[in-house]
Amino acid sequence: MITTIHPMLANAAVYAIENATTEGKITVLVLLVLSLFSWTIIITKFRQLSIARRATKKFMATYSSTRDPLDIKKRGEEFDGAPAYSLYERGAEELAYQLEKNPVTVKGDRRISPSSFEAVKVVLEEAAAAQAMSLEKGMIVLSTAVAGGPFIGLLGTVWGVMSTFAGIAASNSASLTAMAPGVAAALVATVTGLLVAIPAMFGYNFMVTTIRHITQELDGFATRYANQIEHAYVDNRDIEDKIAWALTRVEMGENTPAI
Repeated sequence: MITTIHPMLANAAVYAIENATTEGKITVLVLLVLSLFSWTIIITKFRQLSIARRATKKFMATYSSTRDPLDIKKRGEEFDGAPAYSLYERGAEELAYQLEKNPVTVKGDRRISPSSFEAVKVVLEEAAAAQAMSLEKGMIVLSTAVAGGPFIGLLGTVWGVMSTFAGIAASNSASLTAMAPGVAAALVATVTGLLVAIPAMFGYNFMVTTIRHITQELDGFATRYANQIEHAYVDNRDIEDKIAWALTRVEMGENTPAI
């Protein structure tokens, strides 16, 4: 039964395309081009996200086993394809630069000032935004295929039906034999539009969910990384002195001004 249906569908498609108007063929061609771009994005993005998830898992396991925020950089380990590692690398480079150019010595150890730490946090925010944009690159093509594919196909169908009825009116022949070729050819555009949109819809939904998960994980890592840098490398003596002074005044029963 199935082997009988396949040739019938193939013959129907060939018959419809052969009888399609120039406008209908142009519509189908546009949809095929859109489908080509859509499948290119699906395959490329699926590969990118798969690599990102595997590499991020390895990087996070390695980072969790370290004590110093710069350990991975000092060891020269690399995790290509992991967005979190790219963020880590940018932050580590900026931290190393601040330690070299604007160091603060605390008990013989090099630290950075709170203002230098703000520069590190800015770099982390920029790196997180850049990685999010990289993950979302190309998704507009899939959303366009999902939203525009059926409408482009419908346009081709309506156009083809209009041409068919116009031809019937001109020939004064309203028989089914005269109408069938034009209507069948017109419907090919709608079918093509749906065949473009349906795979793009499933791919888009899956990838958006995956990208959202990776992005949230990236934001969490950026916050965690910044906190560990602050604890290990930032000179907070002025803030600690102010807090201690304020606590002393509270114990003495004096009014404490804002720090």
